[in-house]
Amino acid sequence: MTQLNCISPIDGSTYASRPLVTLEQAQKCVTRARNVQTAWAARALNERIELVRAGVAKIGETTEQMALELAHQMGRPVRYGGEFGGFEERALYMADIAERTLAPIVIEDSGDFSRKIEREPQGVVFIVAPWNYPYMTAINTLAPALIAGNTVILKHSTQTLLVGERLAEAFHAVGIPVDVFQNIFLDHDTTGKLIAEGSFNAINFTGSVGAGRTIEQSAAGTFTAVSTELGGKDPGYVMEDANLDAAVDTLIDGAMFNSGQCCCGIERIYVHESLFDSFVEKAVALVSSYKLGNPLNQETTIGPMANIRFANEVRAQTAEAIADGATAHIATFAEDDGGTYLTPQILTNVNHNMRIMQDESFGPVVGIMSVSSDEEAIQLMNDSEFGLTASLWSADIDRSETIAKQLQTGTVFMNRCDYLDPALCWTGCKNTGRGGGLSEIGYHNLTRPKSYHFKKK
Repeated sequence: MTQLNCISPIDGSTYASRPLVTLEQAQKCVTRARNVQTAWAARALNERIELVRAGVAKIGETTEQMALELAHQMGRPVRYGGEFGGFEERALYMADIAERTLAPIVIEDSGDFSRKIEREPQGVVFIVAPWNYPYMTAINTLAPALIAGNTVILKHSTQTLLVGERLAEAFHAVGIPVDVFQNIFLDHDTTGKLIAEGSFNAINFTGSVGAGRTIEQSAAGTFTAVSTELGGKDPGYVMEDANLDAAVDTLIDGAMFNSGQCCCGIERIYVHESLFDSFVEKAVALVSSYKLGNPLNQETTIGPMANIRFANEVRAQTAEAIADGATAHIATFAEDDGGTYLTPQILTNVNHNMRIMQDESFGPVVGIMSVSSDEEAIQLMNDSEFGLTASLWSADIDRSETIAKQLQTGTVFMNRCDYLDPALCWTGCKNTGRGGGLSEIGYHNLTRPKSYHFKKK
């Protein structure tokens, strides 16, 4: 393979192609990034902050293009307008807290001693970004890495081939040097070799569990800092005192938006038995109202899945569940072509012996189970190899906090879901991976502590 091809889920055509760089070319990119890193870090912090702010604003000039290109590349309907809102929110928050977060921790400044801890950049940061929210996931690390004084090499997903280019174009246009932020096109083999050579000081990867394992194995023995966000099977729990309409609207949107292709999308729902029938009835009515179709059409509310193999996995999990006794509530949409265009589905009579309640689906399908107690819900929510987010629905914050403390997950929401708050650490546990992005902790992971102990006399 000498080039990468983005196959559009709209019609299966090749939307964009880019030539792969060779290992030797990639090594030269790393060398250039390392050669300019010290000078970049030596620039005033406020200068780096303002350059990143300017790059974000430059992307904001292209929102119509962003929405159109994302529709072609990964199928999200243009009616949703791209990703600039979340992209800007995350980047600007990290810019706002940079000076405070990166300031030295002064332990003592007396006539006898100067003792402090400073934060130094890691060096060269390697970002491997996914296709499902390609701008927002990339900016999570890109903005704070550059602000903290690192140089960045970005490898974006083949499915969203143009996104890395657009980011590089915008950031270079406002004055960030070309070698400080490089977008390059790599295959898996070259990527693995670069990591195994210790080319990078920190790696941030978002993607599958299998790919995350491969990256960690490649990095073994290099002592490179590796941060991963991998699979998810995020649960929602609707208690008997929940606002039913809000729970249905939010959880089902969390399960179905972006054709279910959300890192923290809702993939399983547990509803107290007193609300179960009403919840399912309202959920079925909502999903039945969706308009599946070409994402370039304004009336489309749910577009195709990004790739036919993703759609086939969802179909396989759904078919297996039905064969094992699950009930499918949504009749096949006329637009379902057996390919990337997939009917959104709600399943009941499901259990945890089914893949649909255990394996990541990453598509527009959700299983709903009835529960009789908090204890049962907690056991089921924790019965997963993954742990990214969980969503609790109740009017009782104390009860929710008691439950939250028992959940094995990175984030617990109450009366909301499927949202990334840049002020909070984005992290997971179990097979979802390790590390933490955004928030003050995001800066800690993109820098290293350096202690100063000076005796003055």
